[in-house]
Amino acid sequence: MPGPQLVARFLACSALCLSIVLSQSENQQELAAIPIIKDGEPQFASAVEPPPIQPTEVRKVIVTVEQPRVIPHPDTPRHKDEKAKLLERLPKNKGTWNGNHVRHRLLDALYGFVKYQERQNEELVRLRGLYSNTAKHQKALLEKFVHYSDKFTQIEKLLAKNQELCDRIVESALSFYVIDRSELNEHIKNSEKEGRKADKISVSQSLKHIVRDWTAAGGTYERDDCFACLTGVLEKLYPDRNERSKPLKILLPGAGIGRLGHEIAELGGRNSTKKAVIWCTSGAVTNLSVGFEVTINEWSMYMNVAYRFLETHGHRINSETFHPFVDLWSHHVSTADMQRPVTFPDAPVNASEVLLVEGDFTTVFNTKPFRHYDVIVTYFFIDTARNLASYFDTIETLLRPGGYWINLGPLLYGTAPFVQLSLEEIIVYAEEGLGFKFLDVAGPECGELTFPDRHVRGMEAAYGFNDRALTKNAYKAQFWVAQRP
Repeated sequence: MPGPQLVARFLACSALCLSIVLSQSENQQELAAIPIIKDGEPQFASAVEPPPIQPTEVRKVIVTVEQPRVIPHPDTPRHKDEKAKLLERLPKNKGTWNGNHVRHRLLDALYGFVKYQERQNEELVRLRGLYSNTAKHQKALLEKFVHYSDKFTQIEKLLAKNQELCDRIVESALSFYVIDRSELNEHIKNSEKEGRKADKISVSQSLKHIVRDWTAAGGTYERDDCFACLTGVLEKLYPDRNERSKPLKILLPGAGIGRLGHEIAELGGRNSTKKAVIWCTSGAVTNLSVGFEVTINEWSMYMNVAYRFLETHGHRINSETFHPFVDLWSHHVSTADMQRPVTFPDAPVNASEVLLVEGDFTTVFNTKPFRHYDVIVTYFFIDTARNLASYFDTIETLLRPGGYWINLGPLLYGTAPFVQLSLEEIIVYAEEGLGFKFLDVAGPECGELTFPDRHVRGMEAAYGFNDRALTKNAYKAQFWVAQRP
């Protein structure tokens, strides 16, 4: 695949060649943005005002350029800057070295992925032992007609296949975070000496979030309705998003493995053309930044290392295969369903268009300018708070005046939250305590009104990972758009 510089140079040259033959009519209003190269990066011309130089000649140019969709390596200036900050926080001597240290949490997550197969095989040993308790005549029938023991053998093989993916996730993470394998091995050795087993549940949940975020089945079963609600509202709020002189900044905390952020970044269609007025001055094209500049945030290192793998390896559709359902024996229609392979990603991961900021939402953005974001989208997030009020304060702090807080999700609080507010109490706190105004900008696509006199809606949102399971886990997720004063 050609690099971003080559793609941008090709597009820029093609556009300038087209300008010779295309119409220069004053009546043409919609013009396509032309990428150019500046400091090695593809950029776009300003849609609002001509450049601050005296042009010898000014032309309107009408072109249609398909935007480069996939740049495998996130090497934009903001990606480089954020990675530098992350690597500065990683050394052991940065803060107190304990289980909450970012490096410790990272090594724990990698420990989990390294030991995935071993921990899952422990469960297989337990299940085999339980099976041995069946009566002899029962076992004979089970083996003759169901071939029950074959399931253990086959699942062992599929767990080994899954371990191959886990190993690649680990290798990708070691490279990204600049950690030597010997350090990870030492961490694993010390953890085992202390009796701390690898967290198989968190690894399994991370792999299943790949199903939720980056497979076709996850889209049909869990993403489509919720994403249509959220992206539809953003399109209503910002119909001119691709015609502005500066990008609109959007933050998504608790982003999991990032699919919603990528869908928002690509609003307008995966192959759509961004249109804007461009200014050509003596062969030069000025810079244009349009659409949404998306930042996602996630605390879980199990999610983050999976996302880093996708950043590097997710640019080819359905290039990866694993078997995510073999670690749960309940709710299956058939053995084939339980053991079925799943491919991902169902769409290419454009690593350059979304920035991941790792860490605690309430603290990691302390170094960024206040009033920074135009929109904060909390999707299946606010109920994860230890202190819900701190989440709300952070949202209010990070939003620009007039910015929007868009929420969709349940209120399933954890085991030890400081406060557990009802929906009504959240609305009162946001309106009367923080001054937010709840807006009526969505229709039935976001569900029915929860209260007859409030602009809050409820819609069913599945959260079960397996679209073929004989059980269904879903919430009546609550949706709102609230504007900061």
